[in-house]
Amino acid sequence: MAERLQKLIAQAGLASRRQAEKWIEEGKVIVNGCPAKLGDRADLSLDKVQVEGQELGKAQEKITVLLNKPRGYVSTLKDPEGRRLVTDLLNDIPQRLFPVGRLDYNTEGLLLLTNDGDLAYRISHPRHNVEKTYLVKVRGTLTAKMVKQLEHGVILEDGMTAPAKVNNIRTTGSGCWFEIIIHEGKNRQVRRMCEVLGLTVVRLKRIQLDFLDLKGVPTGRYRLLSVAEMRRLEKIK
Repeated sequence: MAERLQKLIAQAGLASRRQAEKWIEEGKVIVNGCPAKLGDRADLSLDKVQVEGQELGKAQEKITVLLNKPRGYVSTLKDPEGRRLVTDLLNDIPQRLFPVGRLDYNTEGLLLLTNDGDLAYRISHPRHNVEKTYLVKVRGTLTAKMVKQLEHGVILEDGMTAPAKVNNIRTTGSGCWFEIIIHEGKNRQVRRMCEVLGLTVVRLKRIQLDFLDLKGVPTGRYRLLSVAEMRRLEKIK
């Protein structure tokens, strides 16, 4: 049966549906020798589909891991600067996994990697409102006025942020620690929100994504998600 190309690419474990759509728009997906268009369908039993020159095969066994990302790694599958990739920490996993969202080079903490494109879409799309909790250390003082600004939303160059939640503020010397919960995924969002308030982020760590946390996962290590956890993630609407 013919399916939309982005769904087939996601089921094959190459990327999320959103990334697959970008590949189609960029002309990287070929169906029976012709560049594909968004909305095209294919039947892998009848059609030859190539993604960046690689022929699309059958769906892989779905696997998702929770990685405690260290600083100094990029959350991409390739890096033109030759920096270390988060997938370098998964050398003993034979499946090709891709990150669900990103943590920037100097941000650490909880990162999911999967070959389940549908799961990646549910978690990363803003309309699903999946909460992400970060532990933040800043240089400066987080005042009550700043907390209200974060909780009402701040204006960034790409628009107003959704209201955040701020918890557990602790002052230490010339800076302070706090937790912030957001459900968007703007580029470097937490860092930029702090910059607007005149605060410099010294350390940033994602400590929770929805119900998932880092308990039992040391920095640089990972664990497989359980069947029960996968089922809970599948219920995200």
